[in-house]
Amino acid sequence: MKPSPIKKTSVKQTPAKKTPSKNKSSKQWMREHVNDPFVQLAQKEGYRSRAAYKLLEIDAKDHLLKPGTVVVDLGATPGGWSQVAAAKVGRSGKVIALDLLPLDPLTGVDFLLGDFREDAVLKQLENLLQGKPVGLVISDMAPNISGVASADQARGFHLAELAMEFALQHLKQDGGFLVKVFQGAGFEDFLKLMRSRFVKVVSRKPKASRDRSSELYLLGIGKLEYRKLE
Repeated sequence: MKPSPIKKTSVKQTPAKKTPSKNKSSKQWMREHVNDPFVQLAQKEGYRSRAAYKLLEIDAKDHLLKPGTVVVDLGATPGGWSQVAAAKVGRSGKVIALDLLPLDPLTGVDFLLGDFREDAVLKQLENLLQGKPVGLVISDMAPNISGVASADQARGFHLAELAMEFALQHLKQDGGFLVKVFQGAGFEDFLKLMRSRFVKVVSRKPKASRDRSSELYLLGIGKLEYRKLE
């Protein structure tokens, strides 16, 4: 299955006034982004984002996305992970994507706009599942960066805990949970928490993750006895 074409939109925005340091940083980021080989490859192969190659590499190693698998993608927009998942699980599988931001339609992906913690959104999810057990929950979510490292780190792990809570409630017993985290304060505590919830927990650092980034992916397989997180 080929990735769905990217739908281009044009949004007129008023340029924000930037300080010289911020402007320099933005230009540096843009140069790095444009020259990034995974960005170029994503554009060439029709993926929504370079993040697609992170999931492709992890799946090549851990074989998570089997035909027929039911996948829930938390924080899915712009859709790179959902594209990969839909192509891998095929028509016999199912991919349900959720996000607070809109997602341009993707072939083989059902999208829910809203917060996955809200009852109304969970009800829609249950209707889409039609009684099928969830085999894999994936989350590439990250908080909006404030620039305060300690606060951003704490918010990142809060998102990871929310995603894990969701996974523990909806995964089948031998299902998998893949989540993005950031090394630093709170990492060891979250790793310990995951190990108390899953039979097997491993870490992955795909090549598409930039070297300077502290991001890491934790994969939990097989639920232990479920207990609601405090």
